[in-house]
Amino acid sequence: MSSPLLEAVTDYVESQGGGQGLFPTQIPGVNVVRSFQSMMPMRQIYRPSLCVVIQGAKEIHFGSDRLEYQAMQCLVVSVELPASGRIVEASAEKPYLGVMIDLDVGVLREVLEQLDTPPTAPTEPGPCVFVGNVDQPLADCILRLVRMSDTPKAIPILYPSLMREICFWLLSGPHGSDLCSLALPETNTERLAKAIRMLHVDFAGTLRVEHLADVAQMSSSSFHQHFKALTSMTPLQFQKQLRLLEARRLMVSEAANVADAAYQVGYESASQFSREYSRTFGIAPKQDALNQQRLYRQYANRNVQGA
Repeated sequence: MSSPLLEAVTDYVESQGGGQGLFPTQIPGVNVVRSFQSMMPMRQIYRPSLCVVIQGAKEIHFGSDRLEYQAMQCLVVSVELPASGRIVEASAEKPYLGVMIDLDVGVLREVLEQLDTPPTAPTEPGPCVFVGNVDQPLADCILRLVRMSDTPKAIPILYPSLMREICFWLLSGPHGSDLCSLALPETNTERLAKAIRMLHVDFAGTLRVEHLADVAQMSSSSFHQHFKALTSMTPLQFQKQLRLLEARRLMVSEAANVADAAYQVGYESASQFSREYSRTFGIAPKQDALNQQRLYRQYANRNVQGA
């Protein structure tokens, strides 16, 4: 356990009013989380990101795969992915504490190009999510990052170099080859990422695997195989997750009713939408929207308090 890091994250939460939930920082794409109890699974879109557990434990489900990560371990997500995460170890005496950092793929690519001995990308794409240990150099980066939140004027000057340092340690670590697949041009992972971005943009439309395969410069059968190896989902399952998550956002943030949300994300039948939504989230869409609105009001509008 890194005591200075634990203290810094705890101090930051207390400076923001204490309690539990999501605590944004002055740094775009950097958030702190504290929870006093285990949480139900929360399905969302994970961006390319580094999720560090300072205390407690968490798990992520994506497709048919599940990964758990504990104190001073980190989850790295290399492509935008619908997944379900939940806190599995937390208490009032020893709350869950974590830091989530959006990764800048452009910076990742720049750092990779400057490495004397860059990691070698795997020939075949594997899962786009992996768990690793937080070593001392990376922990030092996270500590400086949290402390930087106390000095907003320093952020635009110092944060870019700190992001470069984070990317360096990730690429130099044991999972560097997994992460560099996204940064290197014309790898299977990078081409699949292009297709995934297109799927994100047009998830409400009719799924045309042949078109996505063309974007990835693969045959349809090869695309299907590589897509599932990367995301643990078929393209159709991936699209369905995107539709359901967007429907939830419409109901929670824009007060859309169930039928309107269903049609806006591409469903032709509101009843089919409700069945699939209930199977995915374990609750009917209307009730889930009400529950999420309560959480949204409690956490999403939390303002960053100045230093």
